[in-house]
This record gives sequence, structure tokens and C-alpha cells, in this order.
Amino acid sequence: MILAIALFSLRIPAIYFNRITIILLLFSALLSYNSLYIDLIGSGVGVFGGLFQVTTITQSIDVFIYLLGALVLLLSSKAGGVQTLPSNGLNSTLVNKSKGLSVLAEYPLIALFSVLGMSSLISSSDLVSMFLSIELQSFAVYILATIYRESESATAAGLKYFLLGSLSSALILLGSSLLYGFTGLTSFEGLYMLCSTTSANTAIEISVLLILVGLLFKVSAAPFHNWAPDVYDGVPTVVTTWLTTMPKVAFLVFILEFQGFTQLANWSSWTYLLLISSLLSLLVGTIGGLAQYRIKRLLTYSTISHVGFLLLALAINNEESVESFLFYLIQYSLTNINVFFILVAFGYLLQTKGLSIYSPIQYINQLKGQFKANPLLGLSLAVCLFSMAGIPPLVGFFGKQMVLYAATHNGNFFLAFVAILVSVVSAAYYLRVIKVIHFDPLNVTETVETNKGSAGELATSSSLVIATITLLLIFFIFNPTPLLNSVHLITLNLFYW
Repeated sequence: MILAIALFSLRIPAIYFNRITIILLLFSALLSYNSLYIDLIGSGVGVFGGLFQVTTITQSIDVFIYLLGALVLLLSSKAGGVQTLPSNGLNSTLVNKSKGLSVLAEYPLIALFSVLGMSSLISSSDLVSMFLSIELQSFAVYILATIYRESESATAAGLKYFLLGSLSSALILLGSSLLYGFTGLTSFEGLYMLCSTTSANTAIEISVLLILVGLLFKVSAAPFHNWAPDVYDGVPTVVTTWLTTMPKVAFLVFILEFQGFTQLANWSSWTYLLLISSLLSLLVGTIGGLAQYRIKRLLTYSTISHVGFLLLALAINNEESVESFLFYLIQYSLTNINVFFILVAFGYLLQTKGLSIYSPIQYINQLKGQFKANPLLGLSLAVCLFSMAGIPPLVGFFGKQMVLYAATHNGNFFLAFVAILVSVVSAAYYLRVIKVIHFDPLNVTETVETNKGSAGELATSSSLVIATITLLLIFFIFNPTPLLNSVHLITLNLFYW
């Protein structure tokens, strides 16, 4: 890809590079699926001198990451190649006629680097490989955030992301260096053995907690979340889809695997930090979302709230909670991607009156009355938001139910009560979006006309993705066995090898 883009990017349309990358990711997912038999028995296979450990859970999550990456790249192929409005509103002067993402041949290549970093991270079994994997995927997403070079808001968001991401990486590096300094070890296996044979060591515990704080920065968990709303709102919607979904899957799964320290050394501070971050994420994500009028900022606070549920499951750290964690992570990632597919579709199907210019959805009010113009898209978005709110019988309800069930079984009644409360409150801002789409009248002064050509494009790939994921959310209750059995087998392998 590097050679092809360097030599032929001026002669080959960039959309072809995007499609090649999608095929590569799908083929990689197939290879990972076919190699699952490697770890049917045992603790996995060490590769590259023990720097990486290939296990059933790493291969399974690899399949999921590759499929998610292919979906997001499929979205980017539809979100580019057209002129866009600046991000400061519909009525702004058209001074920022940026190129779409698919015009840039480098976009899929950078996405590949990001996926490589994520895949390497979840397989890391050494402090060195861990940090290099984190930096590989982090620098890739920094570039993705600023790839919209002619957009002032995207440049500012990318700079903020780079600075605060560097701070979190510095915390991870500080914790890793202190851990090496106190133990003389870098391999996780050696550290696990040391922790299991010695009494509690405060210095080692502080080092590991510093690494955890850096990882919580990366997943935008409260109180380390302040960068997320500005960054996710400032970058283009396609990049926001990547940033809100892909890195979080890798980092959260890595935290799950990294928790061996806490099990062997019985460190309550690790659990307390996760529980406090979970509580703050639930509260901040819910309360902060109530005041939002920009759709991507609202979805950012929604993501922070859902990270709170995931951290609650991680803090409990038993077989039941890990199963609920994996189920929640899979269903929420798919739902979140579907929401952004729908937002990009709305942007394509709506054009500023009298101008053939793609209008990205920035404000909730831009969706006024769109149910009458696009009823299927309106219903699909409503289904996704209801699932995020945890309305039965959608799949999001079962995700929250499994986490709460694990929390109450473990005795975390206060956090379970808070999680139920914030789920009810967060339904208010989801319902506000649904109300705007379905019941508010279309604003005639900002009427947008349907783009017939783009609608035809959407009918091929994006519409298929939206329809498939929406149907999965609705009809999961009729055939829940494949997904539930998959996460159950992964969990059993994690706990009983």
C-alpha cells in the first residue's frame, strides 16, 4: 500500500485504495477466524520471543476489530469526494471547500497502521511491545484526526488530541519504566509470577496504577474525559466514527487481559480506581449529555456513559462480569457505528437549498422533521438510540442487564443503582433526538433537498450495513444463541485454561 500510494496515487482513484484495504481487512478477519483452533487448549502461543501472546481471546477480538475497520472504511468511501460546509453551521459563508476523505489515498493506509497497532496491543505480553503498539495506533489516529487539513476545527481538535494523547502515553511510559526499575522485568509472565510469589509491594502497585490511568485517558473515561467532546466534535464525522469505536475496543480488551496483576496480588486499589472511574463516567456522561445541542458532542457524552458500564464490568473481574463486558462491547460498538452511518446518510440525502454541497450533520436541529422525508433512516436511528438507552427487547437492554446482574451478584448495589438511574436519565437526550426527527416540523428556511444521486449510492453499501445492523438490534431476542455462546466460550477460555 505504501509503494502503491507513493507511485500511483495520482493515476489510480483513491477509492480503489479504500476498497483494497477493505478486502485486506476482511481477508485478515478470515485468517484470524481460521487460526482460532491454535488455542483450543492451553494458554496460547508466544511469538517474537514472547513479546506477543496469541490466544483465543486475542484472535476473536482481532476478527471483530478487522470487521469493524472494514465497516468504517466502507463509510469513508461514501463520505468523501464532495465539497463540505464548514463546521460552524448551515448558514455560514462557503469559505472552506475541503476535499472529502476518500479523495485522500493516504486515509486507508493510516487506518491500516491504526488497526495493526490495535491488533498488536491486545496480543502484547511485554511492556516494550505494549508501549510500541500503543504508540503505533495512537500516532495513526492523531494523523486521522488532522487529515482534514483545510478544516480549522479539525486541525485544532487534532492538536488537542495529540497533546493530551501524548500526556497519557507519557503516564503509561512512566508506569512501565518504574515497573521495570522496581522489578527488572518487562514480560507480563515474569511480572505475574513475581506478584504471585511475593507480598504486596506499594511501589509496583503505584507503577501499575499509573499505567491504568494512562489507559483510562485513552478510553476517555471520567475524570480523564475532558478532551473527548472537543476532539470528536471537531473532526469529520467519518473520523469520529473511527475514534469513538476502534481504539476503545483495543484498549478495553487490553485492560481486561492486563488485570492478571490484580488477581494474583489482590490489589484493591486497582478495583477501586476502576469503580471510581466507572461511577464518574456514568454521572458525567449522563449529566453532560443533557445540555448538548450538537449531535456529535451528545454522542461523545453517551460514549463516556457506556464506558462507565464497561469499566464496572471490568472492576468486578469474574467470569460472569467478563462475559457481560464482551457482550456489551460488541453490541455497543456495532450500534455506535450504525448511528454514524445513519448520520452520514442524512448528510448525503440532505443538501443545502440551491447548492449541491454535502452538509455534514452538526446540530440536532438539522434533523427536524426528517422522518417524513426519510422514514426508514428515521426509524433506524430511533432503534439505535433506543438500544443505547436500554429499551427492551433491543440488544442494548440485554447488555445493560448482564452488567447490572454481575454487579448485584458481586455486591456492588450502589453502583448498580446509579447505573439504573443514569440509564433512565440518559434516555431523555436520546428521546430528544427522536422527537426532533419524528415530531418537529421541517424548517422551511433551512429546507434541504434530497440528493437523488447520493441516495442511489447509499442504496448499495451503506444502506445494506444500516439495514443489517438495525435488524440485528431488533431481532437479537429471537436468536441470541450465536453471540451469547461466542462470548461465553471466550470467557471460559480466559478463566479456565
